[in-house]
Amino acid sequence: MREAAPALPRGGLLRLSPFLPLSISDHGRGRGGGTGPGGRPGWPCPGLCGRAAGRPGGRGGGRCEVWSLYYITSGGSPWVLPGEPRAPDAWSRDPTSVPVVHLTLFYENQLKDHHLVIPSVLRGLRALSMCDVLPPGLAVSVLKAIFQEVHVQSLTQMDRHTVYSIITNFMRTREEELKGLGADFTFGFIQVMDGEKDPRNLLVAFRIVYDLISKDYSLGPFVEELFEVTSCYFPVDFTPPPNDPHGIQREDLILSLRAVLASTPRFAEFLLPLLIEKVDSEMLSAKLDSLQTLNACCAVYGQKELKDFLPSLWASIRREVFQTASERVEAEGLAALHSLSSCLSRSVLEADTEDLLDSFLSSILEDCRHHLCEPDMKLVWPSTKLLQAAAGASARACDRIAGTVIPLLLEQFNRHNQSSQRRTILEMLLGFLKLQQKWGNEDKDEIPLSGFKTALCSLVSLALADPSTQLQLVGIRALTVLGAQPGLLSAEDLELAIDHLYRLSFLEDSQSCVAAMGASGTLATLYPTVFISHLVPRLSEELHTGDTELAGGEGPSYQARRLRCLQALSAVSTHPSIVRETLPVLLQHLRRVHRGRADSSELIAVCRSLHLVAGQCQQEPESCWYFHQTAVPCLLALAVQASMPEKDLPNPGNLLLEEEVLGAMVSVISTASTHLSPEQAAQSVTLIVPLFLDGDVSFLSENSFPSKFLPFQNSSSEQKRLVALLMAFVCSLPRNVEIPQLDRLMQELLTLSCHHDGLFSCTAASKCFAGLLNKHPAGQQLDEFLQKAMEKVEAGLSPGPYRPQAFTLLLWVTKALVLRYHPLSSSLTERLMGLLSDAELGPAAADGFSLLMADCPDVLHRAGHAEIRIMFRQRFFTDSVPALVQGFHAAHQNVKPNYLKGLSHVLNSLPKPVLLPELPTLLSLLLEALSCPDCVVQLSTLSCLHPLLLDAPQVMSLHIDTLVTKFLNLSCSPSMAVRIAALQCIHALTRLPTPVLLPYKMQVIRALAKPLDDKKRLVRREAVTARGAWFLLGSPGS
Repeated sequence: MREAAPALPRGGLLRLSPFLPLSISDHGRGRGGGTGPGGRPGWPCPGLCGRAAGRPGGRGGGRCEVWSLYYITSGGSPWVLPGEPRAPDAWSRDPTSVPVVHLTLFYENQLKDHHLVIPSVLRGLRALSMCDVLPPGLAVSVLKAIFQEVHVQSLTQMDRHTVYSIITNFMRTREEELKGLGADFTFGFIQVMDGEKDPRNLLVAFRIVYDLISKDYSLGPFVEELFEVTSCYFPVDFTPPPNDPHGIQREDLILSLRAVLASTPRFAEFLLPLLIEKVDSEMLSAKLDSLQTLNACCAVYGQKELKDFLPSLWASIRREVFQTASERVEAEGLAALHSLSSCLSRSVLEADTEDLLDSFLSSILEDCRHHLCEPDMKLVWPSTKLLQAAAGASARACDRIAGTVIPLLLEQFNRHNQSSQRRTILEMLLGFLKLQQKWGNEDKDEIPLSGFKTALCSLVSLALADPSTQLQLVGIRALTVLGAQPGLLSAEDLELAIDHLYRLSFLEDSQSCVAAMGASGTLATLYPTVFISHLVPRLSEELHTGDTELAGGEGPSYQARRLRCLQALSAVSTHPSIVRETLPVLLQHLRRVHRGRADSSELIAVCRSLHLVAGQCQQEPESCWYFHQTAVPCLLALAVQASMPEKDLPNPGNLLLEEEVLGAMVSVISTASTHLSPEQAAQSVTLIVPLFLDGDVSFLSENSFPSKFLPFQNSSSEQKRLVALLMAFVCSLPRNVEIPQLDRLMQELLTLSCHHDGLFSCTAASKCFAGLLNKHPAGQQLDEFLQKAMEKVEAGLSPGPYRPQAFTLLLWVTKALVLRYHPLSSSLTERLMGLLSDAELGPAAADGFSLLMADCPDVLHRAGHAEIRIMFRQRFFTDSVPALVQGFHAAHQNVKPNYLKGLSHVLNSLPKPVLLPELPTLLSLLLEALSCPDCVVQLSTLSCLHPLLLDAPQVMSLHIDTLVTKFLNLSCSPSMAVRIAALQCIHALTRLPTPVLLPYKMQVIRALAKPLDDKKRLVRREAVTARGAWFLLGSPGS
């Protein structure tokens, strides 16, 4: 019999362990525990398993307290136990190893005790497993004890999780020690995991198995056992309980198990038959999981592992693609076939080994090629998908399959005469052409597809000449792919292709026209010389063609044909050398249209084409600078000339000064200026700013004007409108570009913004002032500009004729400061909110909140280098919404709609994750906004509520009665946009909890009968969708 532990002496100092105090109830017989004086529990010495003796027979009476470390003996180390020889040298070397050893051995011995003790012991061992000073060998000792003494699967879930945590901790910190156990460690873990059912524990167990394999632990003869203990969960069939606090999803278990099964080729002989069996089953989830697992396995397998299973795998995948009714299964089957082909392509062949890739592809070709030749073409698409999936894996696979299939498809195209059949064959052929484009240039001396070039070009020409639009579209795509093959098409082939594209660009069918222009732009990048010599001259000549020459022909009118020319010229301007040819043509046409008898729509069309060219030039600095130097002076010259017309001209040229035309010119100048280098921008700004301040027209190409151009000093309203063009330029420059005469410019803009009758000119000046203000660095000069602006605003807002102009300046200055988090933005926002109660400016102030939150296309945007801080909308919401709510409650009844409109504009532009936490406090105001007679308020509020119905159904369901009533009322609104938005919200209501909605089901269905007869098709469509969703409410499966 073992000796009892020495008793705790009276007055001994109790010292708790820094690791884990352990409290257990005394059950069962002790194995030699002792008690000290006073009935205190004795210390269980190493090798003993002490129990507190309270009653005769060795059974403890009541509760026994066990601590990790207890007391200090007199005059010695705090870790030396009574009766134990003192070892000061060992203590000085590692003062913590001695108690850890004792504590670990004590816990190991406690594992042999009554089963009620085991959970507390395991928790203590888990704490020890996280100890950094655990001496070598103890980790192995602990795990051996657990494997031998504990039947893990008889424990509770939490205690089993503790065991897995102990193993995980030791594998992380004591990897080399555990590897020294060899296959015994693997076998021990297999025993621990066998029979595990809890998903929380399975996630940890799967991770342990993955680490066993990936970190090269010895599996020994237990490979099959390890596979069996994990594969029994495949495929995963788990449905998480509602409101699961752990958040474990089925997908988590699937991915963890898949990582294990696909982690080693040693599982192949056991896993592949299992995958084939599950693919052939009737369960959709099992098919998907098996195919996805096979896809993952192919990343680590080689020919050796796949060799014996390739025929069965191919048969299963082929059957799923040919016969399945699920697109997901088909897609996963094709992905698995691609991975198989890729795996076989990667394998290194030896002289005496069989080329499995060649035999595998031969099997695929043998089973699929005859379907390509069937007259009914029933299985032609599944067969093509299989062939393309295999061919896309490598260059070898592509050559092997494409070399067989392309001649076959060419023959089939010529054999069929119907456009629909030819389109199908050409689409299949297009897929193989794209694969050749992907793999064709790898380590090959000859040009890919060169052997089929003549037949392919003939086939594409037939498709482009066919009257069928769908066949034309596929032919255009095929032409683009062929043209992308370097060296494949000759100059004659390209000229013929350009003829086809030119003809298709003028067809009435918009699809073919757009596709032809897109293909022209793609090919023009690759073959600029051919397009410059054969297409640009024809388009330029077409612009000069008169109406009489086209009077007897087919196709669109002359104006529409000219519009197609402009679009085609901008589409092919994708190369710097082409831009130098097309830009003069467009500018010359703009001058001709300006002088001739054209309407504003044609001027806008030319500007839109110039805008597209400017956007395409941004990728090339050389083209960008050329476009800016050429186009911007020309546009400015035409605009200046239009602002002071000569009396003897038949058309005074005021069309260029219309708002829409000036807006189109603003887009061109802004796009042409945003990508300039600082040096180029500095060079250009020294010319354009003096033009507006001093009337210096020397740099303009046509500078002989009948009068002086001084927009800020001249009383001519036409010249003042051109400040919009100045805004487009200076507000698009980089921030580090210095503006000449900035003080004078800002003063002139400030004066114009508040003291002119033309609202367009005042708005342009205000926007230009705000754009410059936003980019100006902080400092005294900025403060002076702001002070002058506020003085102008306050003076203008006083009763007088210029209140709208002053309000516009206030609005744009506020936006400029809000974007950059300027301290003055808060006071300007308060001033703006104060105007909500103004009888004259209140509605405009409410609409101003929409402008503050929205992105502007012409000024104060990121592309124009404006200073825009991240999350400025969230900050504005935090600062302004409480004041808006407070103002709403304090406002007079007739101005409350202004506050509601401003609030709805702010909320509508806010990211929904920011809005959801504030929803309970703001929802009552939003519901009240639905009763506002203003259609803008209604539409903005409905747009805000729609995503909230989808994202916060629990909160919205508290107001279901009000929501249903107001939405149904708005579904009969005079505004079509409001009716559509209301019906969309009624549809979104079905996302709320069904028990909440069922009392309103019949009321909604009856009310939606009226929108079904709406005169607008879009309204009827939304009504049908919403009513159908309410009909299905509460039905099984809904």
